[in-house]
Amino acid sequence: MSTRSATERSAPPGKDYGYCNARIRGMKSRLFDRPYLERLMSAHDVAALIQELMQTEYAPDLEQAIIHGRTAAQMDEALKTNVVRVYRKVIRLLNGEAYDLVATLLGRWDLFNLRTIVRGKHVHLSTEEILDGLIPIGQMSAVDLHGLAACEDVRAVVDTAVTWGLPYAQALREGFHAYMKTGELPQLELALDTYYARWAAGRLSRRGANAELAKRILGTQIDTVNLMTLFRLLKADLEGLDPATFFLEGGLAVDREMFIELAGMSDVDEMLDRLKGTPYGKTLEDAALAYLEGGSVAVFERELEELLTRRAVRSGLADPLGVGVAVAYLWAKLNEVTNLRIIVKGKAVGMPDDRIRRELILV
Repeated sequence: MSTRSATERSAPPGKDYGYCNARIRGMKSRLFDRPYLERLMSAHDVAALIQELMQTEYAPDLEQAIIHGRTAAQMDEALKTNVVRVYRKVIRLLNGEAYDLVATLLGRWDLFNLRTIVRGKHVHLSTEEILDGLIPIGQMSAVDLHGLAACEDVRAVVDTAVTWGLPYAQALREGFHAYMKTGELPQLELALDTYYARWAAGRLSRRGANAELAKRILGTQIDTVNLMTLFRLLKADLEGLDPATFFLEGGLAVDREMFIELAGMSDVDEMLDRLKGTPYGKTLEDAALAYLEGGSVAVFERELEELLTRRAVRSGLADPLGVGVAVAYLWAKLNEVTNLRIIVKGKAVGMPDDRIRRELILV
């Protein structure tokens, strides 16, 4: 993959939304529909998947990857390369306002990648295992992320980020002090979350319909982080810690008062009952059965991420001459690539089609 980040400019911005949105709508029209995903799931194996996708716009990236082997790993690399290339193409089309708003929202992927790296180092995953979970579609390039993933431990990740002057370096350094005291990640991750929430809110402080749309997407992201923090706090040892210190400002529905109220509850059922009147109540209720079966709060995170994806994809419907068209396409494109990666990995390990289908996020 290129050393450049997906959000780096390499061409002059467009002057208005009309031109760039027309181009993006053309790209969106070529995204796969559900019947085509079903067709891919009917493929016998990885080789059949490669043959099928070679007839699509993924062909150039696949051709480069399968030189090194017609394997699931090479397919996965091709899919990640494709999404970075497409994101870079869209970024080049955007006008100045759209670029600022979209780049701010895509900053969540820097946050995601850093959390993945830090968590990987915390549990001693290999560099390759960590890289498998990264997608360089934020400010940090593939080279930056590879360098951090190759570090020996969490301390080395922090030192390298500071030396290189990377985004989040200061937040990593501040969170690392708490990590050294406890040996646990929550406060380090809180420092990263807080940095992103404040940075993004500052960049979205302008007025106008496009900024308001971006703020709603950001607000949903922050609500998701706050809700997942609450679910995880249920099982955490909080001796000596005030749960309110984990609250992030800027959400749409979960304010500080509600966060503190929820943090004082004794179990998931009580929390879900309190959240019924919020925009997240139905989504979390739908995940409750899966939680009861498996006991993992990760099911709530998946459902909340699916809700965020749906909201982002719908954001392009309101104003055909606004930033929502770009936001909708970028989220839909990443969702397509995520689904393709699920199908590839499922076929590689012989997962039944019904199980693969349940793993997909169909928007």
